[in-house]
Amino acid sequence: MSPLDHMSPDQLPEPEEPILLTDGDAMPVDAMVSPIQLREAQRQEDPSDKFPVVCLGGSAGSIEGLERFFRNMPADPDMAFVVVTHQSPDQQGELTQVIQYFTPMPVLQAEDGLKVQPNHVYVIPPDRDMSMLHGTLLLFTPTQPRGRRLPIDFFLQNLAKDARERAVCIIFSGLGTDGTIGLKMVMENFGMVMVQAPETAEYDSMPRSAIATEFVDYVLPAEQLPAKLIEYLKIPVMNRPRREVAESASKPAHALQKIFILIRSRTGHDFSFYKRNTVFRRIERRMNSHQIKEFTHYVRYLQENPEEVDLLFKELLIGVTKFFRDQEAYEALKKRLWPVIQEKPIDSTIRVWTPGCSTGEEAYSVAMTLMECLDSVDPLKYLKIQIFATDINPEGIEFARAGVYGENIVADVNQERLQRFFVKVDAGYQIRKEVRDVVIFAVHNLNKDAPFTKLDLLVCRNLLIYLSAELQRNLIPIFHYALNPGAVLFLGPSENLTGYQDLFQPLDVKWKLSRRIEGSSSMARLINFPFALGRLQEVPVHSAHNMNPAARKEGPFASLVQRVLLREFTPPAVVINAKGDVLYINGRTGKYLDPAPGMGSMNLFDMAREDLTYQLSAVVHNALTDRSDAVVENVKVKTEGGVQLLRLTAKYLDEPEQLAGMLLVAFEDMPTPTKVRLGKAGLSSELSRDAVIAALEKELQYTKHRLQTTVEEMESSLEELKSTNEELQSANEELQSTNEEAMTNKEEMQSLNEELMTLNMQYLSKTEELSQAANDMKNLLDATEIATVFLDNDLIIKRFTPSMSRIINLLPTDVGRPITHFASTLRHEQLMEDVRLVIDRLVPVEANIQTTRGEWFVMRILPYRTLDNYISGAVITFTEITELKNLEEQLTVSTAMAESIVESVREPMLVLDAQLRILTASHAFTETFAVELDKIKGQPLSELSDGIWNQPALHRKLVQLLQAENQSFDDALLELTPNGQSTRSLRIHGRRITSDGQKTNRLLIGVEEQAPKPAASRPE
Repeated sequence: MSPLDHMSPDQLPEPEEPILLTDGDAMPVDAMVSPIQLREAQRQEDPSDKFPVVCLGGSAGSIEGLERFFRNMPADPDMAFVVVTHQSPDQQGELTQVIQYFTPMPVLQAEDGLKVQPNHVYVIPPDRDMSMLHGTLLLFTPTQPRGRRLPIDFFLQNLAKDARERAVCIIFSGLGTDGTIGLKMVMENFGMVMVQAPETAEYDSMPRSAIATEFVDYVLPAEQLPAKLIEYLKIPVMNRPRREVAESASKPAHALQKIFILIRSRTGHDFSFYKRNTVFRRIERRMNSHQIKEFTHYVRYLQENPEEVDLLFKELLIGVTKFFRDQEAYEALKKRLWPVIQEKPIDSTIRVWTPGCSTGEEAYSVAMTLMECLDSVDPLKYLKIQIFATDINPEGIEFARAGVYGENIVADVNQERLQRFFVKVDAGYQIRKEVRDVVIFAVHNLNKDAPFTKLDLLVCRNLLIYLSAELQRNLIPIFHYALNPGAVLFLGPSENLTGYQDLFQPLDVKWKLSRRIEGSSSMARLINFPFALGRLQEVPVHSAHNMNPAARKEGPFASLVQRVLLREFTPPAVVINAKGDVLYINGRTGKYLDPAPGMGSMNLFDMAREDLTYQLSAVVHNALTDRSDAVVENVKVKTEGGVQLLRLTAKYLDEPEQLAGMLLVAFEDMPTPTKVRLGKAGLSSELSRDAVIAALEKELQYTKHRLQTTVEEMESSLEELKSTNEELQSANEELQSTNEEAMTNKEEMQSLNEELMTLNMQYLSKTEELSQAANDMKNLLDATEIATVFLDNDLIIKRFTPSMSRIINLLPTDVGRPITHFASTLRHEQLMEDVRLVIDRLVPVEANIQTTRGEWFVMRILPYRTLDNYISGAVITFTEITELKNLEEQLTVSTAMAESIVESVREPMLVLDAQLRILTASHAFTETFAVELDKIKGQPLSELSDGIWNQPALHRKLVQLLQAENQSFDDALLELTPNGQSTRSLRIHGRRITSDGQKTNRLLIGVEEQAPKPAASRPE
């Protein structure tokens, strides 16, 4: 049974390093239950953890993408959303309010200990880092300064470990590279990664950085992401039935072997020793991206599309690593390495091997750790460090050699190490040269290539968890063989050495540090290791000066060369560059040039016949030095027909532009005497020993002269270079200082810019609300049809409603002009004085004004008050009352007519209102009762004639007449006794006045006088 079976689900291996391939034969799948299946079984027992958790990460310009995402997301998608963006510390709750406008789902600001629920949106608070454990959000105070915080990476790494296959990462618009490391963790734990299409993002730095990892499942515009997300999560990968591996040809096991063969044929690597569950999961990811459901169909697809094999190979090579992973582990490593370092002899080398180095972060972390350890060693001991970092991924090795990493490494590397081991560059941070020099990166297959030996430290963290138990049993003895006695083996926290207690002694059980001990069975176990030589791939050699032969023959280059040849020469010639590489050949040059043996070379000096080498070098050098034509005559060359005299001409080409800097070397035969043309015999009789010596001395003198000239030029150039180098060093130091300051300012400005962009999007949302409110207000003012004009303190028109054109002929272009420039139709000369009075004294003015067209308006002038109670002008409103004035005039006429009728009748009559006050009286009434009409108008009836009309019976009748349904009475008898007069008997008739058949609150009282009674006698 595997030691992994004794672990709890939380202790199960977390894949962290790149895949290491094998080259052995396929083996059957282990019968034991895998750790992933154990984790699945436990998670299925808790139904509350089945919903996906979607992290929406963004920075500057992400609000627009979030709006389009949430507006296309249904209200009940059965998943939880966590929004993690870069925010300013003073934006408490603003982003939450903005997102709430976009979705009907509840939007909450995350709180410490808040349980995540489906169909909810959670927003990270400003100036906080957020994590998740068992579905609960946890908040932390940031430890990194502003501008260097990576809240998206921090949350994604924790989300990947907590939600695993249920984790979804979506990267929106933003600056920087935040989220790049975190999405790798999500992919490593079988989650899903989506990215907003960079061309639709306002700032595409974050989306492009995410896409560059090649770990992205979908790249779509923000509005299309919800539909693809829902489609992908309808059938989660983890809920699919586990595929059974059997020996039948119809089962996936057979198809899996075919996939292994296709990958091995294409890449030379074998995955047969890789753990099946992880292989299935990553193959299924590729199958899902192509909507393929059966393994056999995918095998056919791989056969028809070789490029898909490369993509699958990259999928299997997914490596998630970072600097100083598990910081405590590296501190423990320092303590255990110290005895090994102390025992090293003087001037010795500390040898380290880190297989599966991926993109180099772990190898450089080990290098920095060793350098920090050497700080405590006596400098006179002078220990050197040599680290071999290997991986099977050539692209990862090339990336590691460059040693350039993004700015997000500040989350894993403290400031002290950044300043000591890194240099700030435009792309982020680069490992300093002294650190890169101690690390040797190489492509190496751990399973089949010979190991590095005589090691003091072997670091293989989180690599063995990917490999089958059989391959692990083969590798552990190899590690023992590669290490020196007493050396240290450093494994990952999920790996162990169970069964190899005779080879390694545990030093730190928690961080899997072990010491090599001598074991008798080590060499016997090495026999099973499949050592083999890797296939060497021939690398084509490309020269910067090589050109396509067809292009030389048919292209414009040939035409240009031929044009020069026709103008200058006709003999055989070649066109060369400054190094002597032949770019074009004209005519038959075989008599002068002979290809050199060995690998093909097109260099003039290599191809020249032995007799021409010296002369060709001289003439080419002279032409290049003087930038002019150089000619040498009577040059002897041995040919099949004897000795031939030549004229060598080297012409320096200034034009055309495409040929500038090249040389045209021509070979022109000269008349050769017969004696000279004779063969060897002729030469021996013609040339004496002295002539040969003279020729050799001449050549030697020329060579010495060339050498002296070259030395002088080199010395002069060296002095100039030294001077230039000193100046450049000085300038470089200044530029480096300036660059550091600029980068610091850039980081601060970038942080501020992101915060400003977030504020800008929020202000834009507020502006849209204000715009909507302004539209509502405009429609409200237009609907009331009240003529309104807004003036500032200088009587400048700020705004007006269309109805103002009936009073003052204003156009939209008149805004900004003084109202005094316009004439009005009002019959009111004091309009401007009234406005100034309102502005100065803050006293409203109201008046009824008539226009020249006969229309009536109620004019109200009020001070214009801002929200902070500041007077900023005046508001003039004109409410039309023309109809009201007409009705008032008609009423006045009707009233006057009624009064005249009442006054002209012969009978005494009174008209009373609802309060029994006298409105009018007939002329007969005033004469009968000796009263004056002007004095009694408006007087209560009970006070008429000193109160003699204040009779309860009469008052009761009148009140009943106002309240009752009947409209008259005729039987009211009344006796009045005026002062000093005889009693008068009156019969009162009451009528309730109606208008158009409707009752009014006015009464018409008629008085009929009865026969007078004698006055009572007074006692004496």
